[in-house]
Amino acid sequence: MSALTAGQELPAQSFQVRRGDLIRYAGASGDFNPIHWSDRVATAVGLPGVIAHGMFTMALAARAVAAWTDGAEVVEFGCKFTNPVIVPDDDEGVAVVFTGTVKDVTDSLATIQLDARCGDVKVLGLPKAVVRV
Repeated sequence: MSALTAGQELPAQSFQVRRGDLIRYAGASGDFNPIHWSDRVATAVGLPGVIAHGMFTMALAARAVAAWTDGAEVVEFGCKFTNPVIVPDDDEGVAVVFTGTVKDVTDSLATIQLDARCGDVKVLGLPKAVVRV
């Protein structure tokens, strides 16, 4: 892992999310809520369409952190689910893009502030990771 320094901007990590990913995640997590696979149900409850699981989106953020840090040990990770990732029913899906800034490096721990967007919409609030460096 290259050294992380305070103020360092981390390169964008982009992940495509498709309906098939949501179905696989539902099987792995046990969360079969139909808002994650049925347009009919999602729109009936007021959503614009099928949405990704919040924890799936958070897992993508963790993938970005792992890529930036070569899999460093994560000692703290958190966020708020502020806006849904709407996943179209097509072969392309939708991109979720993560960027990060190293806010602090102290006592062998680096704090990374993330930004998670789907298009121009922030989908995670206050996403932060602390990794051992």
